[in-house]
Amino acid sequence: MPARIRFSPARAAVLLIAAAAVTTISPAGRAAPAIRAAATTPVPGPPAVPPAALLPPEAIPGRPATRAVFDIATALSTSDRMDGTACADVVHGRLLRAGTGQGFQTTVAGGQVSELVARTPHPPDLAAWTAQARRCGQVTVDDQDLPAVSTTTVTAPPAVPGAQTLSYQQVLTLPGQPAAVPGLRLRTVAIAAGDVLVLLRDAGPTGLDLDTLAVAAWQHAAPRLGR
Repeated sequence: MPARIRFSPARAAVLLIAAAAVTTISPAGRAAPAIRAAATTPVPGPPAVPPAALLPPEAIPGRPATRAVFDIATALSTSDRMDGTACADVVHGRLLRAGTGQGFQTTVAGGQVSELVARTPHPPDLAAWTAQARRCGQVTVDDQDLPAVSTTTVTAPPAVPGAQTLSYQQVLTLPGQPAAVPGLRLRTVAIAAGDVLVLLRDAGPTGLDLDTLAVAAWQHAAPRLGR
């Protein structure tokens, strides 16, 4: 039985390219009324992440003219739901469950690039995530019985002293799609140490050296966040 992770291939280009950062990075989901009611008492969270922790716009190749910045504490995801399947987190790219942070998403030649800099009380175990991504190498998913195939390939991550790193690529295709027709490609590189997470993701054939860009983002953000 296919895993229900609610990715519609017909809407993939819109949902995953136009909103790659929000729908696949944001920790926000749909809380049940009882959970919302129980959450009325504020719980101290991690320190805020200043916008200055993000890479400056000129660091992105191609000097994009526009850059949409968002705060992950208020960025709601309409598709980030628990689906009860072992590979749902990998397919959705849900490395972050809670925390504070800043992010941007912008159009570049060939697609879109997103950066997220976050502090989280529940840092992801990138080694465990890598192992899970390997187990979820090919998963058939569906949205209202419309199937798609998610193919995930783990790649060698950049080496960053004192930090965990992760690198993988995901391609979404329709079953039986001709090999000459490319699927929707998403590439993710993450670096984490302590409560700090830096994540870069590009969608489409951007041609960016995402490893180098992620290391630059880490070197820019880490000192500003005490790492």
